Amino acid sequence: MPVLTLLAAAFALSPCRIEHPSRSVSWPAECGSLIVPENPAKPQGRQLTLHVARVAAVSRRKQPDPLFLLAGGPGMAATIMYSGVAPAFARIARDRDIVLMDQRGTGRSNALNCKTDELDEDENPARIAPLTRACLESLQNKADVTQYTTSIAVQDLETLRSVLGYERINLYGVSYGTRVAQHYLRHYPQHVRSLILDGVIAPSEIVGPELPLDAEAALAQVLARCAADANCHAKFPDPAADYTQVRARLQQSAVNLTVADPTSGEPKALRFGTAQLGAVLRLQIYSAQTAALLPVALHAAASRNDYAALAGQFLMTTRNVEDSLSYGMHNSVICSEDMPFVDDAHVDRQRLQASFIGTAFIDGLRSICSVWPRGPVDADFHAPLHSATPILLLSGGADPVTPPAYAALAAAHYSNARQLVIPAMGHGQLRAPCMDRVMADFLRDAAPAKLDVNCTRSLRPEPFFVTPNGPAP
Repeated sequence: MPVLTLLAAAFALSPCRIEHPSRSVSWPAECGSLIVPENPAKPQGRQLTLHVARVAAVSRRKQPDPLFLLAGGPGMAATIMYSGVAPAFARIARDRDIVLMDQRGTGRSNALNCKTDELDEDENPARIAPLTRACLESLQNKADVTQYTTSIAVQDLETLRSVLGYERINLYGVSYGTRVAQHYLRHYPQHVRSLILDGVIAPSEIVGPELPLDAEAALAQVLARCAADANCHAKFPDPAADYTQVRARLQQSAVNLTVADPTSGEPKALRFGTAQLGAVLRLQIYSAQTAALLPVALHAAASRNDYAALAGQFLMTTRNVEDSLSYGMHNSVICSEDMPFVDDAHVDRQRLQASFIGTAFIDGLRSICSVWPRGPVDADFHAPLHSATPILLLSGGADPVTPPAYAALAAAHYSNARQLVIPAMGHGQLRAPCMDRVMADFLRDAAPAKLDVNCTRSLRPEPFFVTPNGPAP
């Protein structure tokens, strides 16, 4: 009996709920476990249990092609992502199933979890390799970490599609999920009806060398927007100068302070230096909502040496990332698909050093990948992808990770695509008002050129906080 027939016979879905990690909300679904070989080349070897959830369409006359959700990171689980953004897919779920599978190495699919607190708060790059080695050793009995790359993950997606009996599917991918979606399209084009790519990584793009420069450019946009806003400018006449001053001070000496832990409220001692500043700036500008908090925090540090707001934001944002990402899976992807393709001779270290992230990011990845083993990557992985499949590409004008140019690079090879850029927005457009309608309309007709996007023209980013309590009245 064929392997897929056996898998289909053994696969079953039963009622469940998809719960937000905070346990504040949950969503009805049906869940099951898909069993696949960890190493496809060794079908009799260790087996993986992949967690699958399906949110059934409301309509009894639903469309035959569901929407598969692919999370970012790399390292976030699809079910965790969905639990935080489910309302954005409510229109689509009226007449299409929503299918979620925690990608191998994430969530409830043999998550490759390693604690990173020491790395987050440590400015000494020499400690990265030993901490990474300890992470790898902690996983050696539960996983062959080389088997958690995108090239293998798309095979899992194809297995799931076949087992569920869908002839064609639509895919929504955000950030790293756009890489997965495009690679699935490359290898299984006959089964793809359409793609929505949000925060696009072009197939040819190598993640790493340009990230500090893209983040610096996005931060400059945020600060310039504050300077051009009447209320923000009245409170903070020169936000760029505040930023420059804070950076210069911390380059001279880190600050020791005690702040309230954002989770427990208990006092927490913290040494806040350039590494911590870089982390909070990078993560806060991911969205316009959190970027709205930066000018007031930078001004407090610049004018009064008050780093409490920045330190609190650092603790909150890094903890959110820690709780949502599986760092072992992240390492397996980056160390196989990106860092081997970085030519150090062409890395402009002088330009990187001028950014708030500096060379720490690329050097940190080098240290991690000096320890982490590489997994299989398809030979065509970074080749340009040519396709006539209907594709909608979404970009934030101030995206610090995947700026609009990345989507344009991908779209140049797509003959039936449309790129939509939302000015001043950050990474991922899913929560933008009216984006739920745009996506639902796109999936209905799969006609990018005819898509009505007029509602997005009035979208504006969150107003800046002018005090710690909020924006101007």
